[in-house]
This record gives sequence, C-alpha cells and structure tokens, in this order.
Amino acid sequence: MKVKLSLLVPLVFLAVQTSLAQEKHESYKQQLEGTKLSFDMVAVPGGEFMMGSKKGNADEQPVHKVKVAPFWMSTYEVIWDNYEPFLYKDYEAAHSTAPIPKNVDAITRPTKPYLDMTFGMGKEGQPALAMTHYNAIQYCKWLYARTGVFYRLPTEAEWEYACRAGSVTEYSFGNDASKLGDYAWFNGNSEGKTHVVGQKKPNAWGLYDMYGNVAEWTYDQYIPEFYASVKGDKANNPVAIPEKLYPNAVRGGAYNDEAKDARSASRLASDPSWKQLDPQIPKSNWWFPEAPFVGMRLVRPVTPPSKEEIEAYYSKAPIKDY
Repeated sequence: MKVKLSLLVPLVFLAVQTSLAQEKHESYKQQLEGTKLSFDMVAVPGGEFMMGSKKGNADEQPVHKVKVAPFWMSTYEVIWDNYEPFLYKDYEAAHSTAPIPKNVDAITRPTKPYLDMTFGMGKEGQPALAMTHYNAIQYCKWLYARTGVFYRLPTEAEWEYACRAGSVTEYSFGNDASKLGDYAWFNGNSEGKTHVVGQKKPNAWGLYDMYGNVAEWTYDQYIPEFYASVKGDKANNPVAIPEKLYPNAVRGGAYNDEAKDARSASRLASDPSWKQLDPQIPKSNWWFPEAPFVGMRLVRPVTPPSKEEIEAYYSKAPIKDY
C-alpha cells in the first residue's frame, strides 16, 4: 500500500526539542477546577529509542531509531470517575463545587449509550472504556476547557517510548512473559474483566497498567508498513496522521489479550466490527459497544502548540460510520 505523504508529516505540535522543552519538568497532579476530581501526570524525558521488535509481528518491523520530544503522560489509564463528568452534564454538576463555566458547558458531549458501558465490570477507579477515537479526542477537548491545559492522545512512538521506559527487551521488565502478571491484567489473571487501575507494578518511569487492563488509543492511523517509511527527519516525533475512520492504532493489550499482544512493541488496530451491533443509522460517532477492552491515556507535550493548532486538533469533524 502506498502511504500518503501527509501521513508522514509530523503534527505541528510535535516540534523538535526547543530550549524550553529542554528545561526540567516534573510530575504533577492536575486538579479539575470547580470539582474534587484530579489525575496524576508523570514527566517523561525526551530521547531516542529503537522502536519495534525483531522478534515480533511484521507490522513491528523494521526496528528503527526514533527521537521523541519530552512530554507528560497520565500515571494511570483514564478512569470513569474523571470521564463520567464529560459524559453526563448532571453528573458533572453533582460533582462540581462551583457552577460549570460556560466554555465547559459548550463542549459537545457524547450521546448517551444505549447500554451499560461498564459491562458490569465496575466503575469507581476502573478504566473508562469502549469510547471511539473521536470520543477520546473530545474528552481531551473537555479537559482543555476545564483546565486550560492541552491534553491529547499519545502518538504510537510516544506510547512505546513511555512503555519501554528505557528498556530494549520485549517487556519493560525483560523478556520473560511469565512475569507479566506482576505488571498487568491480561487473559492469564484478569478473570475476563477490567480491574481498578494501579494495582500492579509500575514500569521504571512510574506508569501503571501500560500492559493489559484496557488497550489504549493512540492518535495514529494504523498502517502495517509505516515503519519502513520512518527515516531521516521523519524519525523525529513520527506520527501517521489519521485520515480514515479505520483503522487507528491501539497499544498495550487488554484484560482479554494473550501475553504476546501485551508487549511494548505490539500493535493492534481498531475494526468496524466493534460497532457491529450498534442499532443506530448512521452508527454512533461516540461508542464501540463491542469493544469493552479499549480505553485511553493522556499526554501533554512540554512544548505546547499554538491556540490555533489546538483548535484544529480538537475540532476535526467526525467521519460518519455507516
């Protein structure tokens, strides 16, 4: 398949490291003003790493050197506690300690799902799940309105770099898959369901549940042979900018995945079958009722984009799904 050049051009907000980005940045807690809600962000240093795996699937090859600018990544997967105020205005109001600002109230919220999107697996402290790629980006837009801070989805390169945390092995803890249960909820120990975040060991950079629990959205279009095109300047903060509804790249594996699908380099792809039973015509822009294994994690770049670039990122219209 011929890859469009536009997919190879790094996002404008993924600029090369500047003097500002080189400054020391630290982990912090983000408070959602006007509520009692908050979430933690881990400082991830910029650097270079070898992306992919020689022992993995064809779409993980060739292994190639990538440069990543510094960023923050959420310590845990986004949980229902922090996601539900975006989903339901009345829930947000009930958890607010002050009136909801007009700019927050103006954000378009997801259509209410026609079934229980927790699928009976629990809510408090549990990862939010089954949202579409568009939904995940709109949640970031709601956070921007709430906090004034630009949050977004990680690129595939950022995700793998953060997951590896300096390692070069199949997992951040080595090559022994028998140890995965110490770090992840997967099909070998999950009992077929998600679990409260942060119960397993973190990686060396303090990130929890990078493997298992729920697979995590990245911003990228999933292109099996994309790695072969990542050369020269394209190796600086690479990203396959999404131009189609399917497939987008998902990382980390989930509670129902085998250990081999929860490696640092493992790449998974979204699929139309995730909406197969959606009775709406056109199908929902917001939900994947048959993907109770997909969630999200946040990134904040150290070098923020311009206001115009932020608006362009958040305001991209959804592609209708028939």
